[in-house]
Amino acid sequence: MPETADPFDAPLRDAPAATDFLVRLETYEGPLDVLLDLARRQKVDLRQISILSLVTQYLDFVQEAKRRDLELAADYLVMASWLTFLKSKLLIPAPKTDQDEPSAEDLSARLAFQLQRLDAMRQSADALMARPQIGQDVFPRGVTALSVDTETTYRADLYDLLKAYARQRVAAIEPVLRRPPPAVMSLEAARERLARLLGDIPDWCLLTDLSPAADGATPKRSVVASHFSAALEYAKAGKVSLRQNAPFAPLYLRDRGEDMTDDHDR
Repeated sequence: MPETADPFDAPLRDAPAATDFLVRLETYEGPLDVLLDLARRQKVDLRQISILSLVTQYLDFVQEAKRRDLELAADYLVMASWLTFLKSKLLIPAPKTDQDEPSAEDLSARLAFQLQRLDAMRQSADALMARPQIGQDVFPRGVTALSVDTETTYRADLYDLLKAYARQRVAAIEPVLRRPPPAVMSLEAARERLARLLGDIPDWCLLTDLSPAADGATPKRSVVASHFSAALEYAKAGKVSLRQNAPFAPLYLRDRGEDMTDDHDR
């Protein structure tokens, strides 16, 4: 009867054949994940885990996979051989011949530290995955509007600076409003003109006929108002007579026979 070769002694294949049934367990991504899962099943703190018991469970896991004809990756088998070596050192302490070679306790402590670090990484990953996911729980608002940053650079020499300073100083000065005096005919000028004209006109005459025509410098209403005021003063003094046939009708005046020129000169 031919001897059956051990499956663990067979060389590893680079890739499974197309007809092979391949089962991928997403829970285990490497031998450390298997060790961590076995350690959690003991329900004890990883800092107090029994490495010897954990090694025994892992070797049983490999034997169970071998019994079920499950194909294992090379790193699982490497871990199994290393754990077998560790188990032998834990059960049979080696004599202290080489001081540089780590002891079984050091190897166990390193393995426990690796398991603790892997457990912390997996807890952190679970915490991150529990947060709201973009596209599933949180939806961004989309592409934001483009913002353009404009940087202005000024180039000026001394002349430009002095000119700008002078412009600001001139603008700061409050302007002074100067209005020219209004062009009016004085009352004295109107009285002198009436005194010269009424001495030669003994009959009734319109006041507007005695007023001179307005030129461009003196408004007409100022000429009429000044002659009207002068006529009222002469009427009050008894030097002229005034007559108006109706309200708002034209105003007439005449000399009362006195020498108004001599009186004005006095």
